[in-house]
Amino acid sequence: MSASDLAEVAPAEPLAAYLDSLGLGTGAVRTRPIGDGHSNLTFLVEREGARVVLRRPPQGPLPPSAHDVIREARLLSALRPHGTPVPEVLGRCEDEGVIGAPFYVMAWVDGHVLTEEMPAGLVGEAERLSECLVDGLVDLHAVDATDDELAGFGRPDGYLERQLKRFGGLYETNVTRPLPDLEAVADWLAANLPESPASTVVHGDYRLGNVMIAPSPTRLAAILDWEMATIGDPLADLGYMTAMWSEPTDPPNPVSDLSSLTRGAGFPDRAFLAARYAERTGRSLDALPWYQVLAIWKASIFLEGSFRRFGAGTTSDPYFASLETGVPALAALALERTEAT
Repeated sequence: MSASDLAEVAPAEPLAAYLDSLGLGTGAVRTRPIGDGHSNLTFLVEREGARVVLRRPPQGPLPPSAHDVIREARLLSALRPHGTPVPEVLGRCEDEGVIGAPFYVMAWVDGHVLTEEMPAGLVGEAERLSECLVDGLVDLHAVDATDDELAGFGRPDGYLERQLKRFGGLYETNVTRPLPDLEAVADWLAANLPESPASTVVHGDYRLGNVMIAPSPTRLAAILDWEMATIGDPLADLGYMTAMWSEPTDPPNPVSDLSSLTRGAGFPDRAFLAARYAERTGRSLDALPWYQVLAIWKASIFLEGSFRRFGAGTTSDPYFASLETGVPALAALALERTEAT
C-alpha cells in the first residue's frame, strides 16, 4: 500500500485524536498494513506508549451487510469472557467522519500468522500447531451460543438454507462474467442439503491464516478475522478449515495459495484434522464432503466480489488481479468435488 493510499484509509491526525480520547499513548502516530487479509483492512498503529491494531472496511463498492467491523468488534467483546483467545477490543468508532469508515482498535497480541514460511521458533512443530488449530475450533464450538451476549449474532435454525440464499444473492451482486460452474454447484448444494447438528458459534473463515500461533510452548494465541461469524452449523467451520488446508498434490488456486505452508514436510493432511475434530467432539462427519464444497463455493463468490472491486479501481492489490483466472479455477474445483462426492 502506497503512502498516499495509507493516508487515505488510515489518516494519522484523526487517529491520533481518537487514540488520545481512549488514553492510548501520546504523540505522532505511525501506521502500517499487517496480515495477509484481502477483505477488511488491518493496521499496526504505534505511538509513544501504545502499540495497537486497527480494523476497518476496504474502500467500496461493498456488498450489502459485508465488512461490518463494528459487529465484529462487538462479537470479540462477547467471546472474551468465555475464554476464547481473541484480542481485547479497546475502542469502537461508528463515526465515518473520523477516518472515512467505521473502525475499531484492539490490543496487540504476540504470535505468528503462518502463511508461506515457518518461523524459527516453530520449526519442527507442524503437527503440534495443526493440533492447536483443530483444538481451537473444538473449544469455540463448545462455547454456550445461547449466552445473552452471543445469541443475537445469529439464528440457530436454518443456517445452511440461509447460507445458500445469502451467497446466492452475493453471487448476483458480485459476478462480473459468466461462471456456470458456480451455478451448477449451487444447484447441487441445494439438492443435497444435510441435516445440521446442534448450533454453535461459527467463525465463518476459520483457517490457519486467520489465527496466531505462539511458540515456547506452541499454542493458539489468538483467533482473528471474525467478519463472517454467526450462530449456526459447526460443521461449516470444519468443512471450511479442511477445504482451505493445502496438501502437496493440490492444484494452485486463490485459496490454497494463501496457505502454501501446509504443503511442506511435517504437516498432516486434511484427514488428520477431521479425525482429531471428530474424536474431540463426537460429531459425525459423514457429510463433511458437502461442507467442503460449500466452503469452496462461498470462497469463490466472496473472491469474485474482490475481483469486482479490483475492476472498479478501488484496490490495486495484485492478489485481486490474479482472481481473473483464480475464481474460475476455484469454481471448477468446487464442481469437481461434487462429482467425486
